[in-house]
Amino acid sequence: MLNTLYPAARAILFKLEAEKAHHLSMTGLRLMEQTGILSICTTPPKNKPVTLAGITFPNPVGLAAGLDKEANTIDALGRLGFGHVEVGTLTPKPQPGNDSPRLFRLPEHQALINRMGFNNPGIESGIENATSSRSFKGVIGINIGKNKDTPNAQALDDYAVAFEKAYPHADYVTANFSSPNTPGLRDLQSSETAARLLETLKAIQAKHQRYVPIALKVAPDLREDEITQLSKVFVDGGLDLLIATNTTLSREAVAGHLHAEEAGGLSGSPLTQQATEIISSFHSKMGPTVPIIGAGGIFNAEDALAKREAGASLVQLYTGFIYRGPALVHEIIEAW
Repeated sequence: MLNTLYPAARAILFKLEAEKAHHLSMTGLRLMEQTGILSICTTPPKNKPVTLAGITFPNPVGLAAGLDKEANTIDALGRLGFGHVEVGTLTPKPQPGNDSPRLFRLPEHQALINRMGFNNPGIESGIENATSSRSFKGVIGINIGKNKDTPNAQALDDYAVAFEKAYPHADYVTANFSSPNTPGLRDLQSSETAARLLETLKAIQAKHQRYVPIALKVAPDLREDEITQLSKVFVDGGLDLLIATNTTLSREAVAGHLHAEEAGGLSGSPLTQQATEIISSFHSKMGPTVPIIGAGGIFNAEDALAKREAGASLVQLYTGFIYRGPALVHEIIEAW
């Protein structure tokens, strides 16, 4: 039922300012879950398990980080069919993010531009929210990052703090070092810094009896030589999962649009091919050693299957989910 109602709901939501619509829809989902309405008007997805990094995902479709920034809507989102939900990005200290407006729709291009800036309640509150999840039986990923006011020279300390706090409560943890909306963050993608970040996280991982896989999320704007260098770092360093990709700084595909020059990361259909090519390039260099979760411009089953053909073992949705709703989740699972 919800699948058929979503286009009408989207038409109403798209009349509102983008961030207000986001908060309204997330609040609505939580209320529908708490009152049992959501369970009545949704259909459980087919069980198509995929095992990666020692984790069995109920199905190949997950929700990318950035939608549930506070980790307080996991049960409701899981009810929509996602096999895994990645929450955050969560930073060691709470932070408000960048000034509003900071989220823009480009409907003609089926795209979004955001410069949210890791707005979140902080890792401790985020973990408290995430652990209050009750009905969701799928996989929970926790996405972590550094605070805006932490210099890059101390960035690894932020990741270590957040990773240590997230570790006992996550099925996997993603270090987001590729958002374009925290100044200087993408500088951490240099092979030398990435190696030190991975080494730091692996050292913490080794101290624990329970093994929680480490994922890193990369940008779609990497050059081929950077992909080659990072691939070696990831293989040599024992990375468990790679998420490819984050949003792009490119504006070529949306040139001339009213919001084209807004600062921030572009996501959606303009990113489809670019993200798929990045997945293919990483996969060609790492093979099956580091499994890839594909993200970026997935709007139908064909887009998802193209990511799989390029080397992704799972996919994540964000912008496609905003435009198409839960029907997209079920469509991809059916076709996988």
